[in-house]
Amino acid sequence: MNKLNWIILIFLTSCLGISAQETDSIQSYSFSLKEAIEFGIENNYRSQVAQKDVEIALKQKWEIIAQGLPQISGGVNYQNYLKQPVTLLPAAAFDNTQSTIDIVQDYFENVERNSRAVETPQGFIPVRFGTKQSMNATATWNQLIFDGSYIIGVQSAKTLLQISKNAKTKTDLEVKKAVINAYGNVILAEESVEILEKNLETVQQNFEQTQKIYENGLTEQENVEQLEITLLNLQNQLSRSERMRDITYEILNISLGIPVEAQVVLTDDLSQLAMEYYDLSLLNRDIQVEDNIDYRIAANSAESAEIQLKLQKAKALPSLSGFVNYGYQGYSDKFTFLNSDQEYFGQSILGVSLNIPIFSSGMRSSRTKQREIKLEQALLELEQTESEVKRQINMARSDYEFALENLNNMKKNLELAERVENKNQIKFFEGIASSFDLSQAQRQLYTAQQDYLQAMLNVITAKVALENLLDTRTYEDKK
Repeated sequence: MNKLNWIILIFLTSCLGISAQETDSIQSYSFSLKEAIEFGIENNYRSQVAQKDVEIALKQKWEIIAQGLPQISGGVNYQNYLKQPVTLLPAAAFDNTQSTIDIVQDYFENVERNSRAVETPQGFIPVRFGTKQSMNATATWNQLIFDGSYIIGVQSAKTLLQISKNAKTKTDLEVKKAVINAYGNVILAEESVEILEKNLETVQQNFEQTQKIYENGLTEQENVEQLEITLLNLQNQLSRSERMRDITYEILNISLGIPVEAQVVLTDDLSQLAMEYYDLSLLNRDIQVEDNIDYRIAANSAESAEIQLKLQKAKALPSLSGFVNYGYQGYSDKFTFLNSDQEYFGQSILGVSLNIPIFSSGMRSSRTKQREIKLEQALLELEQTESEVKRQINMARSDYEFALENLNNMKKNLELAERVENKNQIKFFEGIASSFDLSQAQRQLYTAQQDYLQAMLNVITAKVALENLLDTRTYEDKK
């Protein structure tokens, strides 16, 4: 039995150790809203992907620029004729003496020794030129001298980089909005659970008191049942709110760019944030439409379409390039290329290439016309974006103004509902009001509590929506 106890003790200790390790591996965080925004912009998955796009655009810019800079390439080529090719020379090219022909034929027969006999057409002499093996090494310098497409391409690289930077700025604004909304939903869920727990505790006390009064025969059973219905409804609402709280935490973790199982503690409360985001001066703030990020992105698209048109037109211009080639060649019947006495022969070439587009059967003209139409489309979309941005700013300003007014109204409504519920509770226990009156007053109170919480959250979300539209930030290069 002692051995068995020891085995059980060791097993339980091991399980507790594993459980402790798993708990320690779960990282925990603590954020104020400001800290959460900064953390999210830095670590959110979408934000990181957008930053990678900027880095790619930087590399693409240099890739395009490098096409107009000197390009140097080198190569080494080794050849070994396993069987050298034969060339037939007319016998008339020699002095036509039998002795010369016999000498050449004897040489060819010596080379072909141990090989299949070759039938030579009459009047020709078979010979082989060159050595069996050869090696050459070359280096080539290529330089673009003039190309209209290259000049436009450099401009397009700058535009591409600007598009990526503006996309990163847009992503950061969206991440900021997502973090604020998720943070607000979490603290809304937390405070909803807290309020429901307090309401449940109050109704539980009312139910127990009414149950005792009924047992003493001083009230009707209907009053007890009515309170029990309210109690069960609150229990269901609390259970649902607790589940929603867990979901909102997972959404917040995703918006922050951390694992969903990570533990997060929020240090701000809803009423504090609502007061911080209560800013009447924001209603009078305005910006130039050209500074809005959506307009800037649309302007980039129009600029890109214009560059594509220029690029297509530049393809009708001539292009000029030059090159210098230098190399060495070596020949041998055996592999002696690494020997010090191997002889190499040098060679060099200087060349210039001029390409002049002359006639394309209307193909270039058709492509140019397509680019012109796309530019017109981009300009129309830019004009539409300008109107849309103005409309969005006006609507966001109106929504924020309504959210501020609604917050004040919901606060007053909550105060009234609390007083009404308190009076009905006193009347109920004094026997003046019925359980139905008390239940109705309680439902009004619970609705007013949730409406007030939602009104505070609406102030926060409405302000961030307006701030994003009025935000004029630009991409900042990381040091």
